Amino acid sequence: MGLLTDLYQLTMAAGYYEAGRANETATFELFVRRLPQNRNFILAAGLAQAVEYLLNLRFTADEIAYLRKLPQFAHTSSGFFDMLGELRFTGDLFAVPEGTPLFPDEPFLTLRAPLIEAQIPETFLLATVGFQSMIATKAARIVKAAVGRGVVEFGTRRAHSPEAGVLAGRASYIGGCEGTSNTETGMKFDIPVFGTCAHSWVMSFAHETESFVQLQKLLGDSTVYLIDSYDTLEGARRAAALGRPLWGVRLDSGNLVELAPAVRKILDDAGLPEAKIMATGDLNEHKIHELVAAQVPIDVFGVGTELSTSADAPTLGVVYKMVELDTGRGPCNGKRYTLKLSEEKHTLPGAKQVFRYADRDVLGRSSECPGCPPGSEPVEALLRPVILGGRLLEPLPTAAEARAHAAECMSRLPAPWHSLFEGERAWKVELSQELESLFERVSKGVSQ
Repeated sequence: MGLLTDLYQLTMAAGYYEAGRANETATFELFVRRLPQNRNFILAAGLAQAVEYLLNLRFTADEIAYLRKLPQFAHTSSGFFDMLGELRFTGDLFAVPEGTPLFPDEPFLTLRAPLIEAQIPETFLLATVGFQSMIATKAARIVKAAVGRGVVEFGTRRAHSPEAGVLAGRASYIGGCEGTSNTETGMKFDIPVFGTCAHSWVMSFAHETESFVQLQKLLGDSTVYLIDSYDTLEGARRAAALGRPLWGVRLDSGNLVELAPAVRKILDDAGLPEAKIMATGDLNEHKIHELVAAQVPIDVFGVGTELSTSADAPTLGVVYKMVELDTGRGPCNGKRYTLKLSEEKHTLPGAKQVFRYADRDVLGRSSECPGCPPGSEPVEALLRPVILGGRLLEPLPTAAEARAHAAECMSRLPAPWHSLFEGERAWKVELSQELESLFERVSKGVSQ
């Protein structure tokens, strides 16, 4: 997995090696500076893939041979490439559990490792945490809009790659979806899968009824008839006439406000009140909100493009910044706090912890203990050790466990933060006195 990175990560790694800095220990944090439009929080996801990457970080002989030929490494000594051949992640990783809502400047994860080991993972960590957190957040919004009705992720065919579709299905499930259409997602992460047939199935038969009969023979209780290939209401009548077994019917087009009640009546009149109606077709949280508000009798929503690409907010500006460096030399045993002071892109120095209270967060130094002494206001430290010394401390939560954690965390967020529109006020994130003091001290002494 070594080449799953940007070239400049590797040129910097070569530079660190040539400068004799490979053994310096660096601490990096991954966070967002600001929330995307109409987002009141970001739901953390992607930790499992980040851990898999770190534990399997390797450079093969073929990859090293490729790097040797690049002009950027023409002046790099052979010792660097020998080092790459033996490179393994030996550092520490601290992270918030997947499914945790976060706000600007709060770390999703903190990585502490020898400088080269800490630098190379940047690209992969940003990509997997940023993408999955973006999709999990979108899913949480859609699920909230559905108000208890089921939501299934159907977006692999519209995702930005088949691989992205797999992870979009996983992240959507963490965000609250009931399952996904992606079978690889289902197998890899033990997530429920959904789906029966497309319009091509119906059109492949000379008569719509025959397509329904054959589908029912094949799927039994799992049968979902796609009834809008021709005349939607006639399709509903033909499906209802076949009776049980069936799960329900799917509407993929048309005016759902008018069609769904009519289809519901047809099913009920046929003695099939348990048959469900699934709606699909360019849905998002706002359309679902309108359908629910209109009390349209839809039981399950299948959401594709808008979910698997987070269409209204398709990027998440995650950053990965160095906050500490230990050279082992000079004053304070070489310990130095690092920060950026550039306008609109400044960072805070030092490894941090997010302390969550009932109504606010406090961003403090990792060494702080604001919950002491006993009897003080209840507080939760969100960042937890995941890897120490290159070894995973314990198995990570499953996707189902992350989904349950997300639901529990979301239930504790006050109502304004569940709005589908940008909140009038942000969740309060305070800086601890210790962190403010460190920032002032480091910003005054930094060399520019």
